[in-house]
Amino acid sequence: MDLNLLIENLTNPALLFFVLGIIAVCLKSDLQIPENSSKFISLYLLFSIGFKGGQELSHEAFSSEIIWSMLFGIFISLFIPLYTFFILKRKLSVYDAGAIAAAYGSVSAVTFVTAVSYLESQQLILHGHMVAIMALMESPAIIIGLILISIFNKDESTNISKRKAINHSLTNGSVILILGSLLIGFLASAKQAEGIKPFTNDLFKGFLAIFLLDMGITSGKKLKSFFSFGWFPVLFAFFIPLINGCIFAIISVVVTDDIANRFIFAVLAASASYIAVPAAMKITVPKSNPGLYLPMALAVTFPVNITIGLPLYFLIVQNT
Repeated sequence: MDLNLLIENLTNPALLFFVLGIIAVCLKSDLQIPENSSKFISLYLLFSIGFKGGQELSHEAFSSEIIWSMLFGIFISLFIPLYTFFILKRKLSVYDAGAIAAAYGSVSAVTFVTAVSYLESQQLILHGHMVAIMALMESPAIIIGLILISIFNKDESTNISKRKAINHSLTNGSVILILGSLLIGFLASAKQAEGIKPFTNDLFKGFLAIFLLDMGITSGKKLKSFFSFGWFPVLFAFFIPLINGCIFAIISVVVTDDIANRFIFAVLAASASYIAVPAAMKITVPKSNPGLYLPMALAVTFPVNITIGLPLYFLIVQNT
C-alpha cells in the first residue's frame, strides 16, 4: 500500500474527529453533540450528496453502462446477505444472522459520504448515477434478510410482516431524502444550483467532521458492552467488509472502467447499514438483538472502512 496515501488518510481531519469522539468516551468526558443537531447534520449530508449527485447526473449521457451499474449495485445488495447469512447462522440465532446479513448487504450513507470526501482529496469527482445506486441498494438487502429469517425460522409464533418491512425500507427517510435531493439537483439549472453552492459545497467538510465526532462518541459508548458477545462478531465485522470491498473493487471492472465508480462500488459493498436496517428490524424482527448488529456496523466496520478500507480499495482499483 502507498505509505503516503495511508498517512494522508490517517491524518484526515474528519477521521481524527472520529477518533477524538472515542477518546472522549474513554476519558469519561461529558463531550456530546445534541441529538437534534446530530440529526440535522445527518440530513444535511444526505441532502448535499443527493443534490450534488443530481447536478452531476444532469450532465451525464444516459448509457448502457449506467444501466449495468445499477443492476450490479442491486446484485451486490442481494448477494452479500445471501452468503453472509450462512456464515453467521453457524454461531448466532436465525434472527440475529438475518438482521446482520441485511445490515452488511445494505449500505452506510455516512461511509458513502466519507468516501466522496476521499475521492475529492484524490482530485476525482463522484458521478451522479452512483448516488442513485446507493439509494437503490438500501432495500433489497432488508428484503433478502427477512426472507431468509422466514425460511429458516422454526418458531411459528413469530410472525414477520413482510409488507410492513418492505414499505419501511422503501419509504425510509434517508432513502426519500437522498432520492428527492438527487431529483431536485437533476432538475435545477447550473445557475439555480450556484445560489446554494456555499451551503451544499463549502460547508460540507466541516459538517462531516462534526458528524464523525458524534459517530466516534456513539461508537465509544457501544464498544463497552459489545465484547460480551465473544470474538466471532468482532472478527466478522472486521474482516468481512474488507473481503467484500476488495472482491467488488476487482470485479467491478466488468461494468465500468472508471476509477471513481469502481472505488464507490467497493465502498458500498464493504459498508454496513446502522440506520435503515436497524430501524426496519426493530419493527419487523423484534427478536433480533440491536446490541449486536449496531456495534458491529458502527463501532467496528465503520472505523475499519475509513482507516484501512478506503486507501486499500482505492489502491486496488488503480492497479486492476
